Amino acid sequence: MAKQSSGGLLSILRTIVIAGAIAFTFRSFAFEPFNIPSGSMLPTLLVGDFLFVSKYYYGYSKFSFPGSLDLFSGRIGGSEPKQGDVAVFRWPKNTSIDYIKRVIGLPGDTIRMMAGRLYINGKMVEREHVGTYEDTDERGVVTRLHMYIETLPNGVKHHILERSDQDPFDNTNDFVVPPGHFFAMGDNRDNSQDSRAFSSVGYVPMENLVGRAEILFFSIDDRKGLLYGVPNGIRWDRLLNTVSP
Repeated sequence: MAKQSSGGLLSILRTIVIAGAIAFTFRSFAFEPFNIPSGSMLPTLLVGDFLFVSKYYYGYSKFSFPGSLDLFSGRIGGSEPKQGDVAVFRWPKNTSIDYIKRVIGLPGDTIRMMAGRLYINGKMVEREHVGTYEDTDERGVVTRLHMYIETLPNGVKHHILERSDQDPFDNTNDFVVPPGHFFAMGDNRDNSQDSRAFSSVGYVPMENLVGRAEILFFSIDDRKGLLYGVPNGIRWDRLLNTVSP
């Protein structure tokens, strides 16, 4: 009986080790789940969205691995981000914190905001007003925002929100993206700490990329509580929606 108990324990431990190794490999090299805690990417991503981020798309750096294992420097394999990608990256000021924003500028690009309009390499980016968006905070206060469809130079279309065209980040100097970096912005333009906040974010090193946001696998509004013990705020219409173009 003692031998059987020992053998059973070893079998359980072996199963746990194998399962852990599979999970580590999948999370490091294929996909990693993330959830959205803030409204900086509204209306594209909502608070309570859960999504998968592809690790292989941009290749691998130390930030691809749990615990940021310092196995090598730079990136290995993959492609550079494209304008319009929604990317997860490590905050340059504290690489233990993940940020998610949209890639707007690539190395050599000049980015500027003037009167709420985005300029890339001296050309104003096209935007079309498509209505209003109601953002309700945790206290139930509703803010009505202008919603636009913005078309980036490579043809990628995405929604953005603007409270006005005269908020603090609506007028900036030129940002010239240096080699090995990219410029990121939130879709909720007047409620996003992003590369325009040069002292806190600024240009993001390519090495800090974690992955590209691909697909929503779950979404819930926790403010709606439970109905007969079942979450009442599941956003069924968002499940399996793609994120990056």
